[in-house]
Amino acid sequence: MGSSFRTIDEGYEAAAEFVDRRSRFIAQVRWVDGERGADAFIEEVRARHHDARHNVPAWILSDGRERCSDDGEPRGTAGMPTLEVLRGADLADVCCVVTRYFGGTLLGPGGLVRAYTAATQAAVERAQADDKVVLMTLVTPVTVVIPYAAYGRVERLVADCGGKVRDSLFSEDVQLNCAFVAGEEERFVEAMRELAAGDELCRVGEPRFAAF
Repeated sequence: MGSSFRTIDEGYEAAAEFVDRRSRFIAQVRWVDGERGADAFIEEVRARHHDARHNVPAWILSDGRERCSDDGEPRGTAGMPTLEVLRGADLADVCCVVTRYFGGTLLGPGGLVRAYTAATQAAVERAQADDKVVLMTLVTPVTVVIPYAAYGRVERLVADCGGKVRDSLFSEDVQLNCAFVAGEEERFVEAMRELAAGDELCRVGEPRFAAF
């Protein structure tokens, strides 16, 4: 997956429809928090479209896992084309279910591939048009506790090192909760070590994907 990927904004569902010879292909895409979340969304769509002949699922996660099913369509004509669109859009932690209502005319393998691809692409484009596609970056959290007198200087240092102060807690000292693109925190930690004459003021957390 690398150091970044794109996903759909949590709580938003993109939907789009493609019609070919009266067969309707309705693509629905949503952010999911893992395989269990994907399974729940698939079941939700199947209940929503219980009268449809096919509800074709495909999902891809940020840990590299992915899965798809043709759900009764000819092998390779539905699930994989849907998954390929998600891959091509560099999306992860998303699930797409394409619902097909049969229009009475057989489309053939090529027609099915084109239809499932077109419906999924349209749903992804809808999410982009609605500004609901979010870039997730591998981010390292860093917490630093400093005296009040150093607050302004350290805040500028965070920015100079490419980081962001997520929030500040004020008590006897000031605690800054910061975030850096993974790897870029090292320059800040070293600068803080020099500023504190060798003392370790920073607590570095585990990298995780987040909007940055």
